[in-house]
Amino acid sequence: MRRRRGLSVRLRLTLSYAGFLTVAGGLLLAVVWGFLLRYVPDNSQGLLGISPNRYLLVRTFAPAAAVAMVFLLALGLVGGWVLAGRMLAPLTQITAAARTAGNGSLSHRIHMEGREDEFRELADTFDAMLEQLESHVAEQQRFAANASHELRTPLAISQTLLDVARKDPTRDRDELLERLQAVNTRAIDLTEALLLLSRSDRGNVTRTSVDLSLVAEEAAETLLPLAEQRGITLDVTGGTTRAGGSEELLLRMVTNLVQNAIVHNLPSGGTVTVHTGTQGDTSVIRVENTGRPLPPELVPTLTEPFQRGTERARTDEHAGVGLGLALVQSIVRAHDGTLHLAARPSGGLLATVRLPGER
Repeated sequence: MRRRRGLSVRLRLTLSYAGFLTVAGGLLLAVVWGFLLRYVPDNSQGLLGISPNRYLLVRTFAPAAAVAMVFLLALGLVGGWVLAGRMLAPLTQITAAARTAGNGSLSHRIHMEGREDEFRELADTFDAMLEQLESHVAEQQRFAANASHELRTPLAISQTLLDVARKDPTRDRDELLERLQAVNTRAIDLTEALLLLSRSDRGNVTRTSVDLSLVAEEAAETLLPLAEQRGITLDVTGGTTRAGGSEELLLRMVTNLVQNAIVHNLPSGGTVTVHTGTQGDTSVIRVENTGRPLPPELVPTLTEPFQRGTERARTDEHAGVGLGLALVQSIVRAHDGTLHLAARPSGGLLATVRLPGER
């Protein structure tokens, strides 16, 4: 939107300084004039016949007062311009940094020096905002690149299978259809995960009252066949734990945590424990599993999209798409909660989700 160009802030501050100084000087001269001339007689003899009368004092005082007022006005304009420039210098730095960021360079920082004041606080806040924005943009770029790569893989496999079938008409059709169905299912799962991740990242959550203990039981019931197939003991403990949020998203969050705990477990004889409870005004759900010891440097990367823990026990048929814990992190953020992952000393992972209790 185009706006009419007005006076600059520096010029307005200068005029304000000059006006204030002129008014203050005028008031001071008026006070002196009023109180001084009140006691001077207005006659030809003056005071006791030896001091000048009011007429002579006015003729002497008025020119000097006028010169003083002009001097104050000039001093206010010059001094105000200089002082306003010095005061607004940090704002010029911030404006230049904002213009640079607007042109696409998010790596620039102000790093304003000096003591703590309003401008320093504004500059530090702006630097922090740029840092978060740069990190978010870089994360989105990595996510887009990884998503494109992951989506391209099943499409390339499908194309290869079709080319082979076209060149070899005698190939087993049932085997081809089965492999195509598996590849297509993987592509659908990945697409649905990407859509859900995008939805939760936008914070578009319809909040209702949800009992996390029932959600945990439903997720465990769904994944019980997988746990039995792998010889994993799956336990759900805890009482009623209510939180405000989307039941669909919270169910996906718990399901991903439990599935992750089952898949990345011991080859047999492992355990997965899901516990729900409250701590003050916070609803807590913990998912703990056995497994191989995790390197400490690996744990922080587990919530990054498409980052799979290569050191963790897994099987190819449940390799996933690398979005399980990334979806959990995104859903937790959309519900104003926190996700904490910690490697268990004896092996495995402890995932703790804390959500605001029902309001």
